[in-house]
Amino acid sequence: MYYSTMAHTYARPETTASRTSDRPLALLFDLDGTLADSVELIVGAYRHAFTTHLNGTPDDEQWISGMGTPLLGQIRKLVGDEALVDPFLTTYREFQRLNHDRLMREFDGVRDTLELLHRRGHPTAVVTSKANDGAHRAIKLLELEPFLDELVGLDSCQHHKPDPEPVLLALDLLGYSPAEALFLGDSPHDVRAGNEAGVTTVAALWGPFPRPALEAASPRFLIEHIRELPALIATLEHGAR
Repeated sequence: MYYSTMAHTYARPETTASRTSDRPLALLFDLDGTLADSVELIVGAYRHAFTTHLNGTPDDEQWISGMGTPLLGQIRKLVGDEALVDPFLTTYREFQRLNHDRLMREFDGVRDTLELLHRRGHPTAVVTSKANDGAHRAIKLLELEPFLDELVGLDSCQHHKPDPEPVLLALDLLGYSPAEALFLGDSPHDVRAGNEAGVTTVAALWGPFPRPALEAASPRFLIEHIRELPALIATLEHGAR
C-alpha cells in the first residue's frame, strides 16, 4: 500500500550513475497524463473557472503547458490578480469534485502493465504535483492501488517538479538509489525533475505534450504506449548484468 510523507533534505546527483544492483528497477510514475487520462477533467475545470471569473475564452495551451506543476502556481501565473486566485481555485476544485469520476479515465494498458511489473517484483511510486487526496482518489477510482507502493504528492514535500525533491523522496521511501530507478512522465517537468535527480527518464508520448516539447527536455527514452515499458525495463536490466 502506498502512503505519503514530508520530505527531508537530499543531495542532488550531478550525473546519472551506472547501474550496479541486480534487484528489480524501482519504477516512478507521474499520474495525470501518464497513468490517468485526466486532461479533459483538468482542462474542463480550467475553462469553467476562467469563464466564471475572467469572462473570456481560455487558451488551453497556456494551461496545458503548466500541467505537472502545482495548481496554485499555475493559477497565479495566469490570472494576474491576487484577489482572483482564491475564487478561481475554489471554482476549479468544485468543478473537479463534481466531475472527477465522470471524466477521469485510465489510459489503455495502464492497469495490465502495472500488474505485470508488480508481478516481476518492481517497487513502484507515483510522483505527482496533484494534491495527495486528489491523487488517492484517482488511483482508487482507476483500481491501481494494488500495484503502487508509495505516493509522493503536493503535500509530501516543499519543492515540486521540475525540482528533483519529489523524485528523491520517492526513492528514499522505496530504499533505492537514482541509478536503480526509472521515472515515466508525460511532461517536460517530469523529465527535468528525473534528470536532475539522476534517474533514467522515459517520456510518455500519449499525454498532452507534443514530442518536440518532450525531446527538448532530454529524456533518455521516449515511448508511444505504456505497453512498451516492460520490454524497455527488461533491456535496461539485462544490459546491466
